[in-house]
Amino acid sequence: MTRRSWPARIARMLAIGLLSLMAGSIAIVAMFRWLPVPVTSFMIQDPGRTAHDWVAWSEISRQAAVAVIASEDQHFPEHGGFDFEAIDKALTDAKRGRRLRGASTISQQVAKNLFLWPGQSWLRKGLEAWFTLWIEWLWPKQRILEVYLNSAEFGRGVWGVEAASQHFFRKPAARLNRHEAALLAAVLPNPKRFRVDRPSPYVQQRQAWILRQMSMLGGVRMLDSLDGKPEKQ
Repeated sequence: MTRRSWPARIARMLAIGLLSLMAGSIAIVAMFRWLPVPVTSFMIQDPGRTAHDWVAWSEISRQAAVAVIASEDQHFPEHGGFDFEAIDKALTDAKRGRRLRGASTISQQVAKNLFLWPGQSWLRKGLEAWFTLWIEWLWPKQRILEVYLNSAEFGRGVWGVEAASQHFFRKPAARLNRHEAALLAAVLPNPKRFRVDRPSPYVQQRQAWILRQMSMLGGVRMLDSLDGKPEKQ
C-alpha cells in the first residue's frame, strides 16, 4: 500500500477542513430559516450597550418592510441576492471619480450583519457572497425581510425594528405608521451618525424621498408577492 507524502496528507486535511466549514455554514443558514436570531456578529462586535428584541413577521408593521425596501433595495422582490444593475452603476461612478456608493442588497446586508464583520476586504466580500447565495436559496423573501428588520441598527446600540420603535416612538413595531417607518429607514445608511430622535435636514429629506418611493412601489400591496396573500392596509 502506497503511503501518501506529507504534502498530499496536508492537502487532504485542508480539503476536508474546508468542506466541513462549507457544510457547517450551510447548516447554520438553514437552521436560521426557522429559528429566531438572538444575536448577530455585528451586535457582538458593538462595544456599547445593546438593545434588541426579536419579533416575528406578524408583529412588524408592513410599513416598516416597505420603507426599508424603498430605502435600501427596490429590486429586492425580483433579484436573486445581488443587484447587478446597482453594482454596475456604482462601478461606473467610481471610475468617473464620483463618491463611492453602496450597492449591497438587503440579502447581502443580512449575510454581513449575521455572520461577518465590518470592512471592505476581498475575503469578507467573498464570504458575504457565499452566505448571500445560500440565504437566497434556503430562505423565502419574507424571511429575509424579517431577519433584516430584526438585525438592522437604527441608532447607537439600538438593534432591530422592535427596539427602535420602543426606543424612539414608545410603541411596538406592529403599530409603526408609514411616516415613522420612513424615518427609521432614513437613518440606515449611517445609524451612528444620523438620528431618528433629532433628524437633520438631510434625514428629513431622505424620509420624504422614501415616502414618495413607498407610494410609487405600491405601498404594502407590493408585499403580496412575498408571502402570497393580501396585506392589510
